[in-house]
Amino acid sequence: MSWAMDEVVDEIRTRIQNGGLDLQQHNQQVLHLVEDVLDGDRTAQLTRVIEQVSGFGALQEFFDDDSVEEIWINEPGRIFVARAGKSELTPIVMTAHEVRSIVERMLATSGRRLDTSNPFVDATLPDGSRLHVAIPEITSAHWAVNIRKFSSQTHSLASLIQRRTITEQAAGFLQACVMAGLNIVVAGATQAGKTTLMNALLNSAPAYERIITCEEVFELQLQSPDWIALQARQSSLDGTGEITLRRLIKEALRMRPLRLVVGEVRQEECLDLLIAMNSGMPSMCSLHANSARAALSKLCLLPMLAGSNVSAEFVVPTVATVVDIVVHIALEPDGHRQVQTIASVTGRCEGNIIEMGELFVRSGGQLKPTGAFPARQEAFAARGIDLAMLLGSTSWA
Repeated sequence: MSWAMDEVVDEIRTRIQNGGLDLQQHNQQVLHLVEDVLDGDRTAQLTRVIEQVSGFGALQEFFDDDSVEEIWINEPGRIFVARAGKSELTPIVMTAHEVRSIVERMLATSGRRLDTSNPFVDATLPDGSRLHVAIPEITSAHWAVNIRKFSSQTHSLASLIQRRTITEQAAGFLQACVMAGLNIVVAGATQAGKTTLMNALLNSAPAYERIITCEEVFELQLQSPDWIALQARQSSLDGTGEITLRRLIKEALRMRPLRLVVGEVRQEECLDLLIAMNSGMPSMCSLHANSARAALSKLCLLPMLAGSNVSAEFVVPTVATVVDIVVHIALEPDGHRQVQTIASVTGRCEGNIIEMGELFVRSGGQLKPTGAFPARQEAFAARGIDLAMLLGSTSWA
């Protein structure tokens, strides 16, 4: 058969449309249709056409490869993937038309749009992978596509210990913090493993807890029997219908949560989270920061984006009293994701400086206890947790 691949794909799509076939429900009919158009041609061609019609074209092999963590396109001829935390340039070369066609298919089930008036999109694919796209004139010439693949593996603290992300002693302490209802902040750079660590911590929470999670795009995967996941929404074509993280937090508090979780605090929603924490609601969040100290500074800055009436005089003491534990995790040059610091916020501040004590610090490649106790000892005692035995320490942070 001598048809060009684009002609084959166009012919098959026309027949699918005319036949009213649903690609998700009529896989076998689509396969027979492809075989008919190819007239029994080679298996490799058959696979490629199916990928073009119902899969994600040249990218499908990376979706099928469990070792690939992330896929991104800088331009049609420069497509990268990440494996074990390290990036590599693939030999795949696509056309600009193919890139656009694949993105349009990815967005088809999301209800989200991408055009010159809305040049960014953040969406969840049917398999749970996260898609982000930026188009010209925001980008210089080509569509920039990032796909963070969904992992069906739900990580536990035990699996993170096995991966050398955290030590058994530090994991036991963080699990005790979750059981005691402490407010925990997980900080790190992009791809450092913040969401994975939050998942593991939340999956160690008591089974009776009702957990409400609020995210820009669904990423958290909990095993809790009583869990509600909320996702923000972009505005419609007429500029209405937007649901922000601030709105989600406010609505979540009306849903009887026993623990509130905000994935990736970025803007003024930080104020609403602090207010929830200040009301006694056990909470957890992640944010971008390159150290535990930088995370506290950012928590003091973001609430002031909510308005000029929100001042440092209110925010700094609030952060000092409501945040209990800060965990900093980083992606190492060798591709390993490792917890660098676990720190306790004492509740005291001097001017705009919040007092913080390090409980675990990575030194010489090992995450070691410093010999300090965390604050909120009464919360641990109420759960019958023996901190001295857990930490082997006697001093206060």
